[in-house]
Amino acid sequence: MKKSFVGALGAVSALLLATAGAVPAMAAQPADGQARVAAQTSAGKAAPAPVKAVNFAGTVALSNCSGSVIRMPSSQPSDPALVLSNGHCLETGFPAAGEVITNQPSSRTFSLLNASGSKVATLRASKVAYATMTDTDITIYQLNTTYAQIQSSYGISALTLNDAHPTQGSAIKVVSGYWKRTYSCNVDGFVYRLKEGDWTWKDSVRYTPSCNTIGGTSGSPVIDTTTGKVVAVNNTGNEDGERCTENNPCEVDQNGNVTVHQGTNYAEETYLIVACVGTGNKIDLSRAGCALPKP
Repeated sequence: MKKSFVGALGAVSALLLATAGAVPAMAAQPADGQARVAAQTSAGKAAPAPVKAVNFAGTVALSNCSGSVIRMPSSQPSDPALVLSNGHCLETGFPAAGEVITNQPSSRTFSLLNASGSKVATLRASKVAYATMTDTDITIYQLNTTYAQIQSSYGISALTLNDAHPTQGSAIKVVSGYWKRTYSCNVDGFVYRLKEGDWTWKDSVRYTPSCNTIGGTSGSPVIDTTTGKVVAVNNTGNEDGERCTENNPCEVDQNGNVTVHQGTNYAEETYLIVACVGTGNKIDLSRAGCALPKP
């Protein structure tokens, strides 16, 4: 779980130099993009897939991690808003292997960012609706404000979770509210089991190398640039080449073979969350199709 702020201070100077004066990354076409697309199409070549502009709007900064205000495809404006981050970002400490936390009171605060990465508000949780580090690595906070209130007051819309499994090779962006930094890469593949210390995660997303995320990016939404929807939540990477230790996850295939990829970073899929959220944005682990771990 190297992606929380703990242990990241050594990377701060390099990061500040790399990002000084930088404009938040966007996935928009260049000004002459339409002309190039038209030329390619008229020449009989396939036009590239359209892309969505990806910025910081709807992301949040936690005290030690990143996160985002999320909605389900069926969420309503009057529903209490939800914030997604990692299980290992939980303010009460890492959930133990096999532990599932639901409906735990919380008054944690989140800095809400606009498109350019500026803070526009402080949001507050009313509870931890769900948290675990078993099979996946997520914390879902319920806020004391609705989507409609956030939209009306700050002009910020929630990010929508995709209800389908991510696709290998798809272009993605990891958007860190903590660092106000965006990483661009592709889904390299999927890991049958990702093991780190006492924890094991299922069907994790492996990034291509350019998503070289650092401490503090834990909990960042992973956004598919074609749909603009969240497909995963950033959570870890192998720092030192060690085998299956904390901050050094290893990949385990269906036959039990273990491989280690130093410098490779990972995320946990989020489509599974959608089936577990019912009317009023309530986490309901008894819903048909809900496969999240239960207490």
